[in-house]
Amino acid sequence: MPDPSALGALTKRLGPPRIASLIVTIWGDAVAPRGGSLWLGSLQAILDRFGCNPGQVRTAMSRLTEEGWLARNRVGRNSFHRLGPRGEAAFGAAARRIYRARPPAWDGQFRLAMTTDPAVAEALAGRQFGQAGPGLWIGLRGAAEELPAAATVLMAAPRSLAEARDLAARAWPLAAIAAAHERFVTAFAPLEGVVPDAAEALPLRLLLVHEWRRIALRDPALPDALLPDGWPGRDAAALAARLYAALVPAAEAWLDEAGRNEAGPLPPASLAGRFEL
Repeated sequence: MPDPSALGALTKRLGPPRIASLIVTIWGDAVAPRGGSLWLGSLQAILDRFGCNPGQVRTAMSRLTEEGWLARNRVGRNSFHRLGPRGEAAFGAAARRIYRARPPAWDGQFRLAMTTDPAVAEALAGRQFGQAGPGLWIGLRGAAEELPAAATVLMAAPRSLAEARDLAARAWPLAAIAAAHERFVTAFAPLEGVVPDAAEALPLRLLLVHEWRRIALRDPALPDALLPDGWPGRDAAALAARLYAALVPAAEAWLDEAGRNEAGPLPPASLAGRFEL
């Protein structure tokens, strides 16, 4: 029999999420703002809504712990987890990109970084640089002295807005990112005005952030002046912000009731700055 719930309909549109990746989203979105630690039983209660059985969850948690995303703390027969070294290192920068409501300011200059070192290129990509050609990376933000020392870095002002937009179109896969924004709107727009079952609010919020995260971490957050006309990212970001705000109260109420750490109930959440909440 078809699942009539909002979560069932959304999962059908999106397809099932990868368990390990979803767990990282759970920690970043729901656990980190409440002290960072969560009992495995509370996690299982969340993942039950996605049809994840305990064996699948244990396997994913073991992998995430081995890879440094999470760290485990055993208290008696109970297991609790918090972000590990790798998770801590990745969380702050990712959160700023995922939850911002508008692009950061741009000073009108491109950062041109030249390198053939794969490790340096990876570091530049992590700072939202795009590749405009072999060995040439383009960025919009950051002081030259803050960028990898192994790269040759130049600051350059474009001669015209047309040239700047052309360079942006060559450095970043804007067509693919625009298509991802459009798919996001198609998948999540049906949730507008829906009042979900209380137990579904947190899973819906997690799926929203999970899908938005995949786009936000690819999107270079270009200023409006460099974007193609009719850029769908504005509508997608506004939709994400509206739905997140609508789902937060019931989702947090569920965490108040069912979320546990080593000391008992989870502390109150700190969600300031998320989509301008």
